[in-house]
Amino acid sequence: MSTAEYLARRSEVETYFDRTAVAAWTRLTSDAPVGRIRATVRAGRDEMRRTLLSWLPLDLRGARILDAGCGTGSFSIEAARRGAEVVAVDISPTLIEIAQRRLPDDISRNAIRFVAGDMLDPRHGGFNFVVAMDSFIHYRAEDAVRIVAGLAARTSESILMTYAPRTPLLAVMHAIGGVFPRGNRAPAIEPVTEQKLYRLIADHPDLADWRCARNCRVANGFYISQALELRPS
Repeated sequence: MSTAEYLARRSEVETYFDRTAVAAWTRLTSDAPVGRIRATVRAGRDEMRRTLLSWLPLDLRGARILDAGCGTGSFSIEAARRGAEVVAVDISPTLIEIAQRRLPDDISRNAIRFVAGDMLDPRHGGFNFVVAMDSFIHYRAEDAVRIVAGLAARTSESILMTYAPRTPLLAVMHAIGGVFPRGNRAPAIEPVTEQKLYRLIADHPDLADWRCARNCRVANGFYISQALELRPS
């Protein structure tokens, strides 16, 4: 996975989320008013978060969850409210700082451990569940599957991830993607077909004991993302 291309993209993603678009993402993930286009992205992300939460038990007491690419912590907060012990990791120290500031009073400071760094760091320990919402969409499918395989080695029950589905609508949206100010544009999304992603998962030796289970597409204006559940066979 430590290819020059992967590391270059990782650096690009880190720069975007930690410096270039901090203000935009801080606003997008808050209750502050946003424009029409960003409102569709916010609504889509909210729907996706609800979808992934619905795939987890209502009672998470005793469970450890990795929120891989936690951003400003919205998913981590909801998982902690169900009783989970959450390790919330993001590549951006700035977003981690925002997440810590936003932790509501009803959540114990010990319920969520916020970490700026690598989601694959073995020091995070093992988990019952891993959730990666829109964390892999800027990486090639091959690299995303390698990341999933690394996480699977320390996960016992399920991995919930999202990816950018290769659709004609998404292709058009990318082609006219100048709707955001240039300084706030994210690194290019890497769409992938379901067939290719499933094949890469099936062919990876470290995922031989895992299977693709539930899936669900969320499409709301300028937000299009596909959720996928992976479970041990």
